[in-house]
Amino acid sequence: MNAKSNEITAIPALLEMLDLSGCIITIDAMGTQKSIAKKIIEADADYILSLKDNHPTLHQQVKNWFETAQSLGFKNMEVNISQRVEKGHHRIENRKVYTVPVSQIPTLYEQDDWLGLKTVVMVVRSIQHWNKITNEVQFYISSLASDANKIGSAIRQHWGIENSVHWTLDVTFHEDECRFSVLHSPQNFANATSHFS
Repeated sequence: MNAKSNEITAIPALLEMLDLSGCIITIDAMGTQKSIAKKIIEADADYILSLKDNHPTLHQQVKNWFETAQSLGFKNMEVNISQRVEKGHHRIENRKVYTVPVSQIPTLYEQDDWLGLKTVVMVVRSIQHWNKITNEVQFYISSLASDANKIGSAIRQHWGIENSVHWTLDVTFHEDECRFSVLHSPQNFANATSHFS
């Protein structure tokens, strides 16, 4: 829990150190905080924030709206859609991005507290592995105008960085094979290895 709360305080401190003007800031659900959104807008930047159960009312509201709208085929709705198929790492990924201006949906929970909020986003990913197909749905809120290509591209870049970092930790440093996971072992191991690097 301490690491999570440290992340919440570290993000605003990091944002203050950077010139964000004109940038698009993508942050995982832990950083989906009203104060962080405000700081990004005040820095003349835009945000795409992952929406999960850390904001249960807002998350459920956006999820329900998209499910209903999708069942109606988004008829008479101002929805922007982008689709992309990618092959690699022994899998085929079909990614569909839906963006909708908040003006098109009923007022969201605490909507006015999210400075600059313009768009809600749904990303549907279908991943075909050699032996199975997995489906994932992710929701976001954004200060960008409803543009599925632009927002989808920023989200892809975010996960590209995430995945490459995890790949490096696993393949280069064999992190997944490490069994130091209890009590003080992880910290002791990290301190010991830092002396040899």
